[in-house]
Amino acid sequence: MAAPDSVQGEFCGNIRNTAFSSGEELRYKISYVLAGVSLNGGLATFNTSFEKFQGKNVYHVVAIGKSTHDLFYKVRDKYETFIDTSTLQPYKFIRDVNEGGYKTFENVSFYKATNTAITNSGTYAVPSCVQDVLSAVFYARNIDFSRYKPNDTIPFDMFLDRKVNHLYIRYLGRATIRTKYGKFRTFKFKPLLVKGNMFEGGEKMTVWVTDDPNHIAVRIESPVSVGKVDVDMTGYHHLRYPLSSLIDL
Repeated sequence: MAAPDSVQGEFCGNIRNTAFSSGEELRYKISYVLAGVSLNGGLATFNTSFEKFQGKNVYHVVAIGKSTHDLFYKVRDKYETFIDTSTLQPYKFIRDVNEGGYKTFENVSFYKATNTAITNSGTYAVPSCVQDVLSAVFYARNIDFSRYKPNDTIPFDMFLDRKVNHLYIRYLGRATIRTKYGKFRTFKFKPLLVKGNMFEGGEKMTVWVTDDPNHIAVRIESPVSVGKVDVDMTGYHHLRYPLSSLIDL
């Protein structure tokens, strides 16, 4: 079984985790915008813990999203990833999604020795450096944006929906933004998205992460199947560093 062609870049380098630690919790408010009217859409949380997985040290990240108005668009999503603490590559990924009546369950085990991903539907060849959709978020938090110029792209491979996707992050530079939490100095970028049930494909999502060593997302904007979605960080616990990018509440 031949492994798919892979892309090279910082995601296949020797990045070490300097951005997050065990015990971190991030909380977000999700709003939908329809015809210029903002509607409270839901809540999302990200929790990180240090655990043992098959005898290896891992970060266990759990992301949960749920809608607050099910009649508008019901969401009950849960994502889990088990990330090697040394390589920041995933060992296991679980996705349990219910979005507007669309349901899917995916359970993926990654085997680095054979460059394969085994799912509940089969075995697939993957590159030696590969991420899942959740581990990629935490891996990206360790990107050294000072190495890049605006419009530079940072490629990576992600396994999702039983195939390898060759993606990238397009760095847009530094920006100061006011969110529902406060005013921040940030790094701004656009990730190339895989087209799905809710999000459109392409470079249509914009993300702002803190211009401090935590690199947490404080604002996300994107068109979706029901209009436009805005995601704002509303709270946090146990960040690895002070939130020094916060200018004003």
